[in-house]
Amino acid sequence: MPVKDLSNVHQLIADVFRWPATPAEWEEYKLPEDQLACFKENGFVSGIKLLDVRQIETIRNELAIIANPEHPGHGLFYEFHSNESKDPSTILFHALGAWRITGGLHDVLWNPRFLMAAYQLLDNRPVRFWHDQIFWKPAKQGGVVAWHQDYSYWTRTKPVAHLTCWCGLDDATSENGCLQYIPGSHRWGLLSKPVIAGNLEGIKDFLSEEQQKQFENPVSATVKAGEAVFHHSLTLHGSGANTSSRPRRAFVINVFADGVISDSDEPLLEGVPVIKKGEKIQGQFFPLLFDPEKIAQ
Repeated sequence: MPVKDLSNVHQLIADVFRWPATPAEWEEYKLPEDQLACFKENGFVSGIKLLDVRQIETIRNELAIIANPEHPGHGLFYEFHSNESKDPSTILFHALGAWRITGGLHDVLWNPRFLMAAYQLLDNRPVRFWHDQIFWKPAKQGGVVAWHQDYSYWTRTKPVAHLTCWCGLDDATSENGCLQYIPGSHRWGLLSKPVIAGNLEGIKDFLSEEQQKQFENPVSATVKAGEAVFHHSLTLHGSGANTSSRPRRAFVINVFADGVISDSDEPLLEGVPVIKKGEKIQGQFFPLLFDPEKIAQ
């Protein structure tokens, strides 16, 4: 049976999250000033609670189902890699487009906790969806994600007004491959693009002597299941192997401030109609998620 393409629905469709009814209810989700200051200074902020226990379990169950390449909605993924690792002894599951397939992974885009944080961290600008990702590092053999800047893969869009939200579906620790960051690296400018699942420290070949010194002191962003890390699209980050006995599963929501334009005459995502170079990114696959003028609607 064909699976309905949920990219046609730009609102909550399940009962996993509740849309606030008034502006006052939105205020409850605002990040405090110290977390906003941390993001501005370091280029990332961690430990932001996005999901409760029921929501975590819902999304874990959906992930287990759609990870099967035989799932009837498989053709809706923009990309699907059962193993993107360059090391044949390790596994890195990575996929884009889950929001089109299941209710929970669709509705995380309209999670009020996420939307208010994203709005604040984008300097109080309306939030537009870019694309989602799933990362799954299985126990004992989970592969690495090389040090990189997200925007180095997104230069087909401009200007730099992007934000990434990484949300753990398991506790993320140093042992199972949590995210690591170089504080302040969002002020380094755009670096060369490495192979995302290649050599963990391949980026070092493109760093200045001063940057390499800062690179020696990464910060591990350990989080509990249901907690998120938000980072600037130029912040240098990566994650090591999962050597633990537990999986490390996470979903990622990438957004940008409304008004970002296409800088390419090629499809921005696999299978998505072309948005011509110079035109505003919008439409079915890039919905406006949060506009402060409409928060009570």
